[in-house]
Amino acid sequence: MADQGRPRFAFFDGQIVPFEQATVSVLTHSFNYGTGVFGGLRGYWNDDEEQLYVFRPLDHFERLIQSASLMRIRIPYSAAELNEILNNLLRTEGFRQNCYIRPLAYKSTEMIGVRLHDVADALTMFAMPFGSYIVNEDGAHVCFSAWRRVDDNAIPARGKIVGAYANSALIKSDAVLSGYDEALVLNQEGHVTEASAANIFVVRRGVVYTPPPQADVLEGIVRRALITLMRDDLGLEVVERDIDRTEIYVADEVFLCGTGVQVAAITRVEHRPIGSGVMGPITESARNLFFRVVQGRVAQYRDWLSPVYETEQMPE
Repeated sequence: MADQGRPRFAFFDGQIVPFEQATVSVLTHSFNYGTGVFGGLRGYWNDDEEQLYVFRPLDHFERLIQSASLMRIRIPYSAAELNEILNNLLRTEGFRQNCYIRPLAYKSTEMIGVRLHDVADALTMFAMPFGSYIVNEDGAHVCFSAWRRVDDNAIPARGKIVGAYANSALIKSDAVLSGYDEALVLNQEGHVTEASAANIFVVRRGVVYTPPPQADVLEGIVRRALITLMRDDLGLEVVERDIDRTEIYVADEVFLCGTGVQVAAITRVEHRPIGSGVMGPITESARNLFFRVVQGRVAQYRDWLSPVYETEQMPE
């Protein structure tokens, strides 16, 4: 993972404050029980236009509000209002580079006791410079995890629930400490779901497959965007269906996607190469198109982006 900068500011208690002031007690309910939800957005700097574009912020904030509702957390802002808070935060930071944005809604009462009702809610948001999530994104080497994906009947798979990411942490650390870049995860039925924190696409005989939402996957926003781009711009057939473990072994191409990972090729699974053992043409085409889109270089998808700076507000 690339070196990460440190935020200088955060939105906390209803205002933008120096990052060091955005602190919570060790008795905070969410810290003790994982009773929070979060989002992850990226901002992309366009050198030619000297503009910072945030990718699909309203979709991300709508999902944050949906995740919060699953945990009985009330967010007192609409998606549009959250986007304005984000713009103010990014302007305060003055970023002229790619960045990652983290909004968090959480149970904030200082108390002991597991429950969701009668516990106060809070919201915070911060942003930081951020590069690649996977070091070998041109050719990741992955394994299958011994851990299973959290079942939707245990913890809502459609929500980005703070506590559920203990599952992801177990998966990721076991993979990396065993010498892999990432791990693929099966659900309780034995079908492929995702990586530790990324959606997956599998290419076989020119058709692109991805697990359906009912397979306990996160309904990823980058996933949804790539389905559109591959169908409408690359002319590919994209099918949502269950994927078996052995289909990964015999696939022509496999790639991951998500806000953090962006688009990363998998070229080896355990001791087996995927296809020719290098990034395939469909993965490369989808990846190149995605990066052109998020940088504001494809006119028809400019409405997926939110520009942060007005001309007169450009940072010096």
